[in-house]
Amino acid sequence: MPPPPGPGLLAPTFNTPPQNATIGWVMDDPRSIYSARLQARRADLALHERRHRALGYFQLAVAACGLAGVWLALVNRAFSVLWVLLPAAVFLALILIHERLLQVAELRRRAVHYFERALARLDGNWAGSGETGLQYLDPAHPYAQDLDIFGNASLFELLCAARTRVGEETLANWLLYPAAPDTVRARQQAIAELSPMLDLRENLAVLAEEARRGVDAAALSAWGEQQATLPARGHILVWFLTVLGVAGLAALITLLLELIHVIALPESQHRALLYLFVLTLIVNGTYQYRFHRRLETVVAAVETAARGLSVLSHVLVRWEREQFRCPMLAGLRQSLATAGEPASRQLSRLRRIVEFIESRENKFVQGLEVFILWTPHFAYAAERWRTQSGAAVRRWLTATGEMEALSSLAGHAFENPGDPFPEFTSESPWLEAESIGHPVLDPQKVVRNDVRLGVGEGRDLRLLVVSGSNMSGKSTWLRTLGVNVVLAQAGAPVRARRMVLSPLAIGASVHVTDSLEGGVSRFYVEILRIRQIVDLTSGSLPVLFLIDEFLHGTNSHDRRVGAEALAAGLVRRGAIGLITTHDLALAHIADALGTQAANVHFEDQIVDGQIQFDYIMRPGVVRKSNALELMRSVGLEI
Repeated sequence: MPPPPGPGLLAPTFNTPPQNATIGWVMDDPRSIYSARLQARRADLALHERRHRALGYFQLAVAACGLAGVWLALVNRAFSVLWVLLPAAVFLALILIHERLLQVAELRRRAVHYFERALARLDGNWAGSGETGLQYLDPAHPYAQDLDIFGNASLFELLCAARTRVGEETLANWLLYPAAPDTVRARQQAIAELSPMLDLRENLAVLAEEARRGVDAAALSAWGEQQATLPARGHILVWFLTVLGVAGLAALITLLLELIHVIALPESQHRALLYLFVLTLIVNGTYQYRFHRRLETVVAAVETAARGLSVLSHVLVRWEREQFRCPMLAGLRQSLATAGEPASRQLSRLRRIVEFIESRENKFVQGLEVFILWTPHFAYAAERWRTQSGAAVRRWLTATGEMEALSSLAGHAFENPGDPFPEFTSESPWLEAESIGHPVLDPQKVVRNDVRLGVGEGRDLRLLVVSGSNMSGKSTWLRTLGVNVVLAQAGAPVRARRMVLSPLAIGASVHVTDSLEGGVSRFYVEILRIRQIVDLTSGSLPVLFLIDEFLHGTNSHDRRVGAEALAAGLVRRGAIGLITTHDLALAHIADALGTQAANVHFEDQIVDGQIQFDYIMRPGVVRKSNALELMRSVGLEI
């Protein structure tokens, strides 16, 4: 059975989340819950540290008693020296207890760190403290770089609480590639059920502090699916040679005992033992010479593929303790077993095999290798494991990755209980949001706006031309819409009062710079990105395009002609979206497209000689510029 919810939490009040509601469980404020748990973990850590110090003093006292006993027994002969075994046993027991105490204290320390980071997220001080996911950033992706999906202070850093590499990869893929509405709804149910499970998320964070350097999912899955390379019944020969090797080793030991005159042997037995020893060296040595390369290939492959299994096993054990109600989580949980045996137990068995293989580097084992055939035994053990369980590895890792990605999104949902799950509509293309804000910004400070684009309900508005002065919020507005659509299609709640959308492919051009290395200008980079957006319109999903400072890098005439043609072409291809500009000439694009386009703007105010922005989107074209005021504000004479 799953553990009871933590203090201040009750179980979810529904199985299927209402599509237009905030996440519907009864709970206290996340900050108060985190603060209470942080205080409890700190108190527990302080208690363990006091016990650690007291136990250290006790160990010193026992050691002193032991030394005094040795002195009294050997010098004064007050009692038998065997009595010294008693403090020695107590000292050994204290060492074991102390080691366990240090392990528990380390777990408490990790828990303290977990809740400190959780509170930092609520305070907006989380940037730079998590996983940036830069390894998943592809500059050619149609929106990842432009919407700051990865990197410092990115969406991925805010969301990711995965403790395994496969969990990180799964979350990254969910943010990069939109899911179908049915899949999104299944994830919403799973997130709603996982969100109150703070104990689960804490346990995973504490158990798997160093997990990200763990298993390479692709390598382990590929290894598990490969065919066995050793002969099917070759282990029988290995056991036969091991029996011969043990006999040869016994013969060697007997001959050595005779050599040092511990025993005396008849000449016939001496000769027989010598022949047995030589035969063992010849037969076993020949086997190892012939199969050395094949055996080394097997053990090297499993060592490489199975690196970091310990952490993955711990993570799976924790997930296997849970029982879930929603179909998606129940199905993932069920997939963590093969032939009735949990995946964690099977992976633990493989981990032990790998540990035995690695121990062959021990000098003692190397000296006995020719007699006990250590490497062949565990090479065949790895092959047998792969034959029995290897085909299930990919399923286990996929399930682990999905559960960790869901847990990351559930943690974000728990910390933002006012964020609703979006609805998906059959009207297409469609994007409607009320009071939408950027999820990475402080929810108490972010300015929210409304937007409604698409075809349906008696309207056909496909394009918003956003004008405004510098720093007024145009680029942030594009990212706000894009990032929330990414969250929606990953299955997460969104930063809005309400959001309805159809499935959309996102194409963005926001972070556009020239490339010195590539020898191309900013304008050329921009038109290549626009070409990519145009190409997206040939896909199965309607496109949401988000283009900042449309054709900024060319002259005003070419810019106006090109922008009007490209905007009309995107609309004609069934796309919806926004373009921003501070060039008021481009505002006439909306006039050319009639009811399919509209002008909106952001503006600033001069108050007591200072430029102030309210970041509120208003209808129409902006009527003023702040460029001169900004130049004067930095001391330029204008």
